[in-house]
Amino acid sequence: MAAYKTEDEYDYLFKLVLIGDSGVGKSNLLSRFTRNEFNLESKSTIGVEFATKSLNIDGKVIKAQIWDTAGQERYRAITSAYYRGAVGALLVYDVTRHSTFENVARWLKELRDHTDPNIVVMLIGNKSDLRHLVAVSTEDGKSFAERESLYFMETSALEATNVEGAFTEVLSQIYRIVSKRAVEAGGDSGGSSALPSKGETINVKEDSSVLKRIGCCSS
Repeated sequence: MAAYKTEDEYDYLFKLVLIGDSGVGKSNLLSRFTRNEFNLESKSTIGVEFATKSLNIDGKVIKAQIWDTAGQERYRAITSAYYRGAVGALLVYDVTRHSTFENVARWLKELRDHTDPNIVVMLIGNKSDLRHLVAVSTEDGKSFAERESLYFMETSALEATNVEGAFTEVLSQIYRIVSKRAVEAGGDSGGSSALPSKGETINVKEDSSVLKRIGCCSS
């Protein structure tokens, strides 16, 4: 009989956080990825919301728990709890509002102050559908990402462009780091014994040296 997993079964649980100024489209990126919905009338997020989505990577069920916070300054007191345990982040700006791009460096500093420095981060230039209003060029976004060793993508939550790809890429990179660490810890034989138990939350902090040797995150 073929094995299958219910909604509550997964091999890995990864916590991702969405950060960036208010109004850049974080909530719509989240709803587009987890529910394939977009709401033009969406209001500013008050406090914190989160949603989950499971996807299959290399035959493993990866459950993403994605946290979305208000970008307004008055909610900044939640930072420590919000970032705790996060292994990935999407840092979002609005390509039509240059000020949101200018604030990316501050958001990145805050993220790095509250998480392991090797957290997998993707810089997202959202609202790419508004091409006639673009205030931040793709080149500017790319060069900032390269300078800071981040992944980079331009997305449109409205048109569903690159949204799935952005989240999936971040989750895939985290999974590669974790599975590589498990193999290294287990050696060539009996490597599976080093794998976390089913449903265990992964904390990248356990061995940050692996992250330094992988992908964009080389130091």
